[in-house]
This record gives sequence, structure tokens and C-alpha cells, in this order.
Amino acid sequence: MTGAILVGIAAGVVAGMLGVGGGTLFVPGLVLFLGLSHLEAEATSLLAIVPVALVGAWRQRAYGNVELRDALALGVLAVFGALGGVVVANAVPERALEIGFAGLLLFVAFQLARRAMTPDPG
Repeated sequence: MTGAILVGIAAGVVAGMLGVGGGTLFVPGLVLFLGLSHLEAEATSLLAIVPVALVGAWRQRAYGNVELRDALALGVLAVFGALGGVVVANAVPERALEIGFAGLLLFVAFQLARRAMTPDPG
């Protein structure tokens, strides 16, 4: 239980501060610290991120940082993507999910590093 509390607090702080998607934090934390399978961690992360996203969006909206129309469109469309993703996640071997997730994290890390090293034109 202590591990879940620590993962939740750390992920919540980082998600609220940096806008990082919950899956990039929750899934590795649940697998590494709580011993969940990758599929269990994905499913748990999907549910756990709902309150985090709501609180983060609510607070960011107070600062005027939320494009409500875009957020609603993303949210509605993401529901259909999540339905398809659940079907695929339950149909492929768990090892394929682990490799795919690791590849996604590496790709995102590379893109963020590349952006950070690009001089600001302004």
C-alpha cells in the first residue's frame, strides 16, 4: 500500500506540474514498485488517471491554460481509441505490449530532448 501511495503522489505531482500523461508515470511505477503485470498496470493506470486529469485540468483552467473545445474533442475521441486499445491489448502477447510501451517512451524522450536542445527562435 505504501508503494501505491508513493507512486500516486509522485505521478500526481509530475502530471500536474508538467502535464505528463499518467500512463508514462503510472504504468512503470505499478510494474516496478507494485509488481503488477503490464496489462494490469495499464488497466489500473487508465482508471487512476481520471481524477488526476480532472483536478489538473480544473486547476489549469483557472489559470486560463485550457482550450476547452480542443479538450472536449480529444476526450470524446479518446473514448473510442481506448475501446479499440483495450481490445488490442487483450489480444496481443503481454511481451508485445511491454516492448511497444518501451518504444513509445523512448520515442517521446527523444522528441523532448530534441526540442529542449533546439534554440528558441524568439
